[in-house]
Amino acid sequence: MTAKSKPVTFTGASGNKLVGEVTGNNGPPVLLLHGGGQTRHAWRKTGEIVAKLGRVAYAVDQRGHGDSEWVGDGAYDFLNFAADAVALADAVASRGGARPVAVGASLGGIASMLAEGRHNGTFSALVLVDITPRVDRDGVAKVHGFMREHAREGFATVEEAADAVAAYLPHRPRPRSNEGLKKNLRLHPDGRWRWHWDPRFLEGRRRAGPGGGEVDDMLVEAARRIRIPALLVRGASSELVQERHARDFLELVPHASYVDVSGARHMVAGDRNDQFASAISSFLSDLQIRA
Repeated sequence: MTAKSKPVTFTGASGNKLVGEVTGNNGPPVLLLHGGGQTRHAWRKTGEIVAKLGRVAYAVDQRGHGDSEWVGDGAYDFLNFAADAVALADAVASRGGARPVAVGASLGGIASMLAEGRHNGTFSALVLVDITPRVDRDGVAKVHGFMREHAREGFATVEEAADAVAAYLPHRPRPRSNEGLKKNLRLHPDGRWRWHWDPRFLEGRRRAGPGGGEVDDMLVEAARRIRIPALLVRGASSELVQERHARDFLELVPHASYVDVSGARHMVAGDRNDQFASAISSFLSDLQIRA
């Protein structure tokens, strides 16, 4: 039987409302943080897997994304997301009686890495999904280019948005239904569909453009301070994280484990959910044995 999710609300570091879903009834907590431009719904299958392993999954829309609050001052730097990750970890620990395992994809991984590196013990373990302190800048620019292209004008129909996604991800089979895509879109009063995130998110300090080197240095320093069990899951065909970036990460965090997911690009869980699920399950099961 598939575990049912229940709504949950948290308060972020700026007093901002963060909306999430809880899957599972009992067991150690797992905090699922999505990538930039995504929502908590990207983790639906992962949440079910976590629950089957006897854990409780908390999938949360990060600030400015999905149903979570768009912050009034446009505070969308990586350190803002990291501060929210600390606040979430504290709240989840209070509910579940244990520090959560953080599973962060891209933006979620950056937030988790910074949170743990600056505040050791925020999490009990860390899973980074296709993100490392240093990444391919051209790949980042490509991702940002897609996000910026329709950020403000949006789409006339959901089908038009689906066409844009299909053109950007030609390797992925097109879904039979657009219902899943609808969760990443918001219908505005002018009748146009726009991505379900605050377009000011792209104005925060980013890895592409001025200041990118400072971000890399900040992440490198955070990675060096990670002491908890860690796993890097890389898409073998990732546009962002190449093999050399993964090896660099393993030098910074020598106790970390590493899994390459064949046939997957940056959206690892969406591209090859079967292999991603296997990697996550093995890591979480090992944690149980060690405990």
